[in-house]
Amino acid sequence: MSTTKGGTGRRIVLWRHGQTSWNLERRFQGSTDIELTEAGVAQARRAARLLAALKPDAIVASDLKRAAATAAELASLTGHTVDHDSALRETYAGEWQGLTHDEIVARYGEQYSAWKRGEPVRRGGGELETEVADRAAPVVLEHADKLPEDGGTLVVVSHGGTIRTTIGRLLGLESQHWESLGGLSNCCWSVLGEGARGWRLMEHNAGTLPEPVLGDDD
Repeated sequence: MSTTKGGTGRRIVLWRHGQTSWNLERRFQGSTDIELTEAGVAQARRAARLLAALKPDAIVASDLKRAAATAAELASLTGHTVDHDSALRETYAGEWQGLTHDEIVARYGEQYSAWKRGEPVRRGGGELETEVADRAAPVVLEHADKLPEDGGTLVVVSHGGTIRTTIGRLLGLESQHWESLGGLSNCCWSVLGEGARGWRLMEHNAGTLPEPVLGDDD
């Protein structure tokens, strides 16, 4: 998608899925397919009412249950068919998956510290953050490219880590700075707008759920 033209009014809303039991336990989900809690479903319904007011032109989502179920709440209000894509899944983190935050720090302290410093780390032997961006960002741009030329809104329903890396890639930030974007709370979202110099971050961690970020990379 060209990002050199003048501002067209195109928007990409990157929406994190609702709460899961593993989020509450601060357990790293990664690509593990965990369902929403009842509270997570309620979060998705609540947020969907706000996002429906944006009159999105299309919805694309990770095929993992927690993201698919979140997307379904918005689709039920807008009438859109959700396009599910495995490229929007959360980071595969190998041996980290299923472990709590404290367990990760205890068992993989050096690896965890290196990741927090912005170094390229295969957490648990899994994917690099740049590899996540390599698979997710092109899918987002492909769907954004289908928006109306005079403006339009794409809603992308995904996961905290994947959203952060995708935003970093679309903004042209170097990977070691992606962590500076901060995390998304469950069912909150960020908005990118297309300007003359490319994509710009218009909103970050927006929504009506001012709760602590739990299990951002999942």
